[in-house]
Amino acid sequence: MSEATTQPQTFSAGSVDPEEIARFSAIAAEWWDPKGKFAPLHRFNPVRLAYIRDQLIDHFNLDGTEIAPLQGLKLLDIGCGGGLLSEPMARLGAQVTAADAGEANIKAASVHSTEQGLTIDYRATSAEELATTGTQYDVILNMEVIEHVADVPGFLAACATMLKPGGLMFVATLNRTAKAFALAIVGAEYVLGWLPRGTHNWQKFMTPAEFFRHLEGCGLKVIKDDGVTYNPLSGRWSLSRDMDVNYMMVATKEISEK
Repeated sequence: MSEATTQPQTFSAGSVDPEEIARFSAIAAEWWDPKGKFAPLHRFNPVRLAYIRDQLIDHFNLDGTEIAPLQGLKLLDIGCGGGLLSEPMARLGAQVTAADAGEANIKAASVHSTEQGLTIDYRATSAEELATTGTQYDVILNMEVIEHVADVPGFLAACATMLKPGGLMFVATLNRTAKAFALAIVGAEYVLGWLPRGTHNWQKFMTPAEFFRHLEGCGLKVIKDDGVTYNPLSGRWSLSRDMDVNYMMVATKEISEK
């Protein structure tokens, strides 16, 4: 679970979508306002944090009774935004590198983590640029990012290169279904006003089967998938087998036999 490196490779930074970066950068100062434009992510955070924590403890055979059970794990949070996942991972003991192509997001995240007394290596960069360093990680968080990148295969190839053999990559996104269009775009953006209008493009949503093929094509093996559903009565998110709207996957890079 220590740091590992591979021979640096060359990647095109074509996954960065300038319009997406500008959209999120414009509201970067609101990342840590639980009642602001990122309120949906704050409500979503508990279920995805528990999911990540539990999978890591099981996969790496860690002691779940420890306050910081992720000590010894080198973790990359790619597309970290304001650090809503990076900070909890650091508190759980992981050595966190967090990257985002939006400089405003990184500045907001860095200021907040410093105020919290946390040590997180924040970098304003793309996955492709980061991959050229040859550094590998035990864990990569790729959460709610893929629907905002321009070059999906290139982005995922760069991420896969940075995952150590035996490591885990967590991915989360929205399914491209009529139900997702109705709830995640019409409902969340236009009716409820949970998200700024234009946050999502339904055509960029990806079905689980498509995501599975992309990950397998990068040499990763999907070992778990789950849906995440919202209960409007309780206001809580929970794991489900319903993957029609939100879903998460866990993939690993198998250790080569010599």
